Amino acid sequence: MRILKIVFALAFFAVTLSPIGAQEVFTSERIDYSIELPSSTWRVISEPDAAHEHLEFVYGDRLEGYLQIRKEVVDSGMTALDLAHRDRDQKLRFMPGFVEGKEEKFSGRLSGVMVSYEYVRTGKPMLGRIYYLQADNRTIYALRFTGLRDNVTRIRNQTDVIARSFKIK
Repeated sequence: MRILKIVFALAFFAVTLSPIGAQEVFTSERIDYSIELPSSTWRVISEPDAAHEHLEFVYGDRLEGYLQIRKEVVDSGMTALDLAHRDRDQKLRFMPGFVEGKEEKFSGRLSGVMVSYEYVRTGKPMLGRIYYLQADNRTIYALRFTGLRDNVTRIRNQTDVIARSFKIK
């Protein structure tokens, strides 16, 4: 009887401690990097082609979570923080209802900075989280997550996992 209890307890902990859903590595011959998607809910909606040089994913639908990955070629010596400030000053601050959020150092396979911000789209409170990952002194990858504020806040652990898993081929 005691062995049965131990086996049951081990099985319970194995189920509760294992990750929800298997992580899937995503890559393509059209891109020079790979990422891990922590949930099967993430799906690709647009791959790079002659007209678009970025990759797009959704978490269910665009309001639940939307990810756009762009490769930014910058002037030599420009840091991820410099690019984040340039984007804020030239693009983000012009969004309806823009409110600047946190700015944090970020490290994974590539290091950089994560910035967050809030804005309004069609009367709904939205949240943006951008991970600027420095690949070299001229290349920064921007992982731009957006969606309804509560939804993007809820999947913060997944956005972090995706950004940490970002790897150059």
